[in-house]
Amino acid sequence: MIEFHHQHTAHCESGVMSTLLKHHGYDLNEAMIFGLASALTFVYLPVVKLAGMPLISYRMPPKGIIKNTCKNLGIRLNMRKFSSAEQGRKALDEALAAGKLVGLQTSVFWLPYFPEEMRFHFNAHNLLVYDKEDGDYLISDPVFETVQRCAAEDLQRARFAKGALAAKGLMYTIDGSRPSENWSAELPRLIRKAVGKNAKQMLAPVFFVGVRGIRTVAKQIEKLAGSGKSEKYKKLYLGHIVRMQEEIGTGGAGFRYLYAYFLEQAADICGEPAFQTASQRMTAIGDQWRKFASLCVKQCKRPSENGYRETADFLRKIADAEEKLWLDLKNTRNRIK
Repeated sequence: MIEFHHQHTAHCESGVMSTLLKHHGYDLNEAMIFGLASALTFVYLPVVKLAGMPLISYRMPPKGIIKNTCKNLGIRLNMRKFSSAEQGRKALDEALAAGKLVGLQTSVFWLPYFPEEMRFHFNAHNLLVYDKEDGDYLISDPVFETVQRCAAEDLQRARFAKGALAAKGLMYTIDGSRPSENWSAELPRLIRKAVGKNAKQMLAPVFFVGVRGIRTVAKQIEKLAGSGKSEKYKKLYLGHIVRMQEEIGTGGAGFRYLYAYFLEQAADICGEPAFQTASQRMTAIGDQWRKFASLCVKQCKRPSENGYRETADFLRKIADAEEKLWLDLKNTRNRIK
């Protein structure tokens, strides 16, 4: 069994990468990983459906955090998919036998250590496997406080579940070489670059991404009032928004808090007070996302014609606040580059 320290984190992909990199000598917490990967975003894709509802995402696509973090730090990433479950099982066992800490992309639904009420068909959950014992895999799942055991058959199902975002047995490891002594000296430059990239994403000039994407969703909510859709559909639509925000992938508010902590650390590392101010503003925006979710739930429980407009207007205010913040971060990035 290899020696490593399990971490309980807010989000699976950034949490896995923090644990994996710490195992290899890079002392970076989850928030710093999330920020360095420029992972914060907003995407509304009506052509991609989850349970019949449009995809709404508050972060970059799955694997983006893993790939961008390694790319920015100059770390060699070994990532593999498999044409058969047996090939995937063999590769995992060989990696464990070689003493490697292995990352996997899995389906939440087939992981038996998740409580039944938390299982749903989401195929982009990340975890780490650190050993195999008596036919069970020993797992460090960042959303749990302690390590878990999982039967080999169940993990196979979770790795090779079909459907949207199917992982096809995806596994990844990083090169075992230790970082140079002065690797952290590059952090200020990497942080400034990452902030600039994230600002560009959130200010993208397309209707389904970033601040404009948030306004598009607000428009869709407002249109529900006179759409002729059934009350059941309207409730499902608003409930879907809340679920995408608060349950899948940490969500709108949670990611804002995570990024706020990144900015707080960035202020210290870069010696830039503007990042500290931005951190406080981002935390306040996170609070507003939570309030928006509450308004959606209230409208589901006690529907009213004005409720859709009020909820939409509140979301537009969030978009305005984010736009101002990202413009300021973009200007700060340009000033100190």
